[in-house]
Amino acid sequence: MQENERTGRVFKKANDKREWKRGNRMEVKKKTKKGIFHIVFSRTALVFLLLIFQVVLLFEMFTSLVRYAPVMYLLLLILSSAVVIYIINRKENPAFKMSWILFVMAIPIVGMLFYLFTRVQIGTRFIEKRLQALSLETKPYMEQDGAIIEDLRVSKPANANLAHYMSQQAGYPIKRNTSVKYFPVGEDKFEQLKTELWQAKKFIFMEYFIVEQGIMWDSILEILEEKVKEGVEVRFMYDGMCCIALLPYRYPETLRKKGIKCKMFSPIKPILSTHQNNRDHRKICVIDGHTAFTGGINLADEYINQKERFGHWKDTAVMIKGDAVQNFTIMFLQMWNVTEHQKEDYEKYLTPVREGLHREMGYVLPYGDSPFDNENIGEQVYFHILNHAKKYVHIMTPYLILDNEMVTNLTYAAKCGIEVIIIMPHIPDKWYAFAVAKTYYEELIQAGVQIYEYTPGFVHAKVFVSDDDTATVGTINLDYRSLYLHFECGTFIYNNPVVWNIEKDFQETLKKCQKVSVMDLRTRGTVMTVAGRVLRLIAPLM
Repeated sequence: MQENERTGRVFKKANDKREWKRGNRMEVKKKTKKGIFHIVFSRTALVFLLLIFQVVLLFEMFTSLVRYAPVMYLLLLILSSAVVIYIINRKENPAFKMSWILFVMAIPIVGMLFYLFTRVQIGTRFIEKRLQALSLETKPYMEQDGAIIEDLRVSKPANANLAHYMSQQAGYPIKRNTSVKYFPVGEDKFEQLKTELWQAKKFIFMEYFIVEQGIMWDSILEILEEKVKEGVEVRFMYDGMCCIALLPYRYPETLRKKGIKCKMFSPIKPILSTHQNNRDHRKICVIDGHTAFTGGINLADEYINQKERFGHWKDTAVMIKGDAVQNFTIMFLQMWNVTEHQKEDYEKYLTPVREGLHREMGYVLPYGDSPFDNENIGEQVYFHILNHAKKYVHIMTPYLILDNEMVTNLTYAAKCGIEVIIIMPHIPDKWYAFAVAKTYYEELIQAGVQIYEYTPGFVHAKVFVSDDDTATVGTINLDYRSLYLHFECGTFIYNNPVVWNIEKDFQETLKKCQKVSVMDLRTRGTVMTVAGRVLRLIAPLM
């Protein structure tokens, strides 16, 4: 009898398990159908369909003109020559020119139409003019203290020259009386950021490239909501790329209902335009005008290793306190006011010198980089470090898609006896970018540059550190997008104790890397090698 009861219980349990599995499968199917429905009928899908339609339309225009071949050939020759001459005479990077010329000459009609369609944009001109106006408007708050330049000229004249360039051409003064704290991983920055946000009394400004709901963003949002209730002004801005897959298109409205002033920079629209290439890649947080954060860390769980995507995520950031924070405050307000019509009360957000800090903290220069000012600020900072190093330049970067000038500066430094080491990811986030990066390896290695790959996973840090006294930490990758197309930012640091911590982290990271040799490159797969070399032709357009 007991055996029968036991058998009955076993059968019942098995039955229940089968029912649970069946129900679970049905639930998954429902979610899958719902997910597919959402993808197919979402705004993102509509945008992509309209973009594809525009490409097809361009192709149809091309094929419809083929029937008039003789006349068209002559006209084509004249027009393509005119466009090529126009491209050659434009003030932009030669690599961009070469890629566009190849495109126009290879597929004349499509190339010409695509070039004119994407390069001549009213929206881009509007942002450019607006930023110029805002730069003039904020100039009185960004004056360089001449005494600081003279002090710097005594210790390192080359850095005084850089500071002069940054002040005159970019509008960012170098400061003293500023402390810097370095975070070697996203988890550390996240904890410190939460602590500082809780202490906010007046205002919080946040500007990020990627925001995704999860542990990190949800925790920060909870703090921001509480701060709004306390009367703290909160402004939040994120890049429009997030509306493709990470956040709902109307998410700014959701935040506004919570009392958070929110903007989405340049939402993705169904229009072929390189204006949509100019993304806001910055990561900035300013608290009460006395504390600021920047670095490579966005507001998503992979940046704090709560979600694994490409192995361990290695990223870095800095927190600054003191006079130099004003640069980030103005930088944020300039971008925020691009689409505003009312004049900003800048003085309301600028704070006097913070008490208790010392002039012995060296020099700190937060800087921004815009694709519209004809000055490649981020690249010039990197060149400066490479050209004035005496012992070493150590670099961490997720991408290595270089123009001729950067290759020349890297190889020249190595040939001069400077120890140049680059740490790259071992597990890439984009196979095509990694394939292109590897096409530069052999030339760099043969010149004396040492390349290592971070075997635990993905490096997203953007760091240059040199000679135990100089460093820059920011958002600027070693690729065309960061150096020429995106809005970026960074912090140049000289003679501040934090430089030792940055170099120490580099050495600790190096222990987890494997060195790449020329032999390694020659034994890699043919497909990836060929793919990399082909893609390199259009690297500036990627």
